[in-house]
Amino acid sequence: MFEKQIEIPSAAEILDKMPLADSLKKIKAERDRLVSDVITGKSDKLLIIVGPCSAHESKPVLDYVEKLGKLNERVKDRLVLVPRIYTNKPRTRGVGYKGMFSQPDPSKSEDILKGIYTIRDLNIKAIEISGLAAADEMLYPENIHYVEDLLSYIAVGARSSENQMHRLVASGIEVSVGVKNPMSGSVSVLLNSVYAAQSGQVFKLNGWQVKTSGNPLAHSILRGAVDGYGNDIPNFHYETVMQVADGYQKSGLQNPAIIIDANHSNSGKKYKQQIRILEEVMQNRLYDRDFKNIVKGFMIESFLVEGNQTEDKVYGKSITDPCLGWADTERLILDIAEKV
Repeated sequence: MFEKQIEIPSAAEILDKMPLADSLKKIKAERDRLVSDVITGKSDKLLIIVGPCSAHESKPVLDYVEKLGKLNERVKDRLVLVPRIYTNKPRTRGVGYKGMFSQPDPSKSEDILKGIYTIRDLNIKAIEISGLAAADEMLYPENIHYVEDLLSYIAVGARSSENQMHRLVASGIEVSVGVKNPMSGSVSVLLNSVYAAQSGQVFKLNGWQVKTSGNPLAHSILRGAVDGYGNDIPNFHYETVMQVADGYQKSGLQNPAIIIDANHSNSGKKYKQQIRILEEVMQNRLYDRDFKNIVKGFMIESFLVEGNQTEDKVYGKSITDPCLGWADTERLILDIAEKV
């Protein structure tokens, strides 16, 4: 049984009320180009998608993004920094905090309309203060049009990569879309998902039959896998990456590209391990040119204060998965820039 609660305006109506200013559209378009140039190989910079596991409160996220904007000025000749402003949180068991989109105040019940306005305001302010456009996860495909005009990178999560609607909607998105390997770690499923996203599609979306031309910027994210007993299986090591590279070569997919997610099952959610993982991958980029050519960047979970907390009491500390703190993040990014 469904109980109607609040009528949600269409994305077009919301965008009319909260448009992105022309000056910010220019910034966002330039950030889109910088990201896509990495994915297509036009640029040899590394893409770094970095920020909190979930953006649960606007002010600390904006403080973080402002720091990232200043750091970007120091590394922009070698790196493309994209803030992680993840406003949807997938839940393995379907309950718990579901992100700012659903719960703009984590301590209160769901208020999706308020959440939409809150995340638009957050992303607009983030571009204003940092000159950087963000990344978010497309957890609910029908909602992407509420924020698509603000983002330079969109991710499809491990639990969603096998879902047909996620693949179809990804095929119509005009910015870079990273598709995570499924929880099983299957390389063939991952590449099939990328193939679907790169292909033109016809399907029903928000009351319309729509047609897409395919997204050539769709690519792979390796985030580790989980076996049948719940054990984490890392897939950032040389052998697995080259297996994916071989799959790309055989598939005929456009713009072969892999992003390494340094947390999740690659680190076992041991957030400090992200530093070691990035160091190993950077070393492999020096060792093998083919490896270097296909590994285009990293995802890093990071916030102002390291670790996580069960309640929102520490300013700038994750209330979901544990993150690196700012000091470690800054050192890590500067180190990566030196090694590119």
